Amino acid sequence: MPLILEVCVDSIESALAAVEAGADRLELCSNLGLGGGTTPSFGLLKAIRKAVPTVPIMVMIRPRTGDFVYTQAEFDVMMEDIRCFRENGVQGVVFGILTSEGDVDVTRTQSLVSEALPLQVCFHRAFDMTRDTRKAWRQLSEIDGLTRILTSGQGTTATSANSLDVLKDLLDLADCQDPRIEILPGSGINSSTIGALCKALLPHGLREVHMSGGYWTDGASIWRRDGMGMGIGGAGEWGIWRTSARAVRAVKDAIDSLREA
Repeated sequence: MPLILEVCVDSIESALAAVEAGADRLELCSNLGLGGGTTPSFGLLKAIRKAVPTVPIMVMIRPRTGDFVYTQAEFDVMMEDIRCFRENGVQGVVFGILTSEGDVDVTRTQSLVSEALPLQVCFHRAFDMTRDTRKAWRQLSEIDGLTRILTSGQGTTATSANSLDVLKDLLDLADCQDPRIEILPGSGINSSTIGALCKALLPHGLREVHMSGGYWTDGASIWRRDGMGMGIGGAGEWGIWRTSARAVRAVKDAIDSLREA
């Protein structure tokens, strides 16, 4: 069974680059370069669906950057966004919600999942911010309707030795206890790391990987008011976040070569 390559994007240009390079599925966000992505606009979703109508799209549901402990007002926004996206032809939604103590907010997560059904539902890397990996797994495995967990193995990248050990454990748990939940490794996956990650995780049932292939490119503004900006700072002040087709293609080629080996 071929590995599924999911690529996160936040513009139609990035979506087209990712699909042209071989992405099997898109995770659609806004503001990827600024805190990990937030909920995208309907206009962006519709433009991408028109451009690549056959590619499955998972939509990020995240009302702001920052932590994953949400007020009631923010939670209400997440519920409403899920309702709206559910009616607009997406494959699924992606979200994560925690308690202030660092556990999965089970009650609210179940409410969001129930609102999303029959769509696919991915619990994102809020999982990596939980205080106890196995407890978080147990909590999520008890939620009806959850499809997958996006995780770096609770490390800064999915490809470190410690992260790979955690991912192996999660894949084994999913296989033995709840095969309906896919474990989707993400963070730090590129052409230099995909081989080692697959070698370590394929024997444990790896079926999907997630990457961005993103980079900052300079914006088109020639004249720029000296000392002015919108408060972002660094490369993002005048730059634009884009997905590199070359980076995605390199990972896709590496995955394909594993199939042929």
